[in-house]
Amino acid sequence: MKLTLIAIAAVAAAIGFGYYALNTNSTSNTDGDTIGGIKVTNKSPERKDKVFKTDAEWKKQLTPEQYKILRAEGTEAAFCGGHLNNKEKGIYSCVGCNLPLFKSDSKFESGTGWPSFFQPFKQENVWLKVDKSFGMTRYEVLCSRCDGHLGHVFDDGPTDKTGLRYCINGDILTFKKDEK
Repeated sequence: MKLTLIAIAAVAAAIGFGYYALNTNSTSNTDGDTIGGIKVTNKSPERKDKVFKTDAEWKKQLTPEQYKILRAEGTEAAFCGGHLNNKEKGIYSCVGCNLPLFKSDSKFESGTGWPSFFQPFKQENVWLKVDKSFGMTRYEVLCSRCDGHLGHVFDDGPTDKTGLRYCINGDILTFKKDEK
């Protein structure tokens, strides 16, 4: 029964993303444009602290689910990943390299089934590239230190903030609670 509900939720999410992509101008925000001040590019940013590992090293470090998402660009099932309902104050970081990605004060409830944020911890901690998989154009969010797949960004976030929704896979995030 639970697996059936998860499957139905995943199909509904896929249909919703497809509808969104079909009703979005797919020629805008291509390589070279910006979203929320972050340049859309298909080239990984250069960093002095860049993390390079073999697939074997990643598989040793990550769980199979984390590897599927972070290294193979997978997606966790909606409403099933970690941190979705976390309301504590703190910092969300990349499970692959521990780079801070999002602050809890930028997290909001989107109703999509994945943790959602309206801005990254620092713009230079993520990078965006065009994703034309599944017959739609989306904008993939990646960790700028290890190039791990985090999720996608959409322009349906809170209008009183940035207007963006960083839809992030919760299983590839770690969380460090504020000690205050």
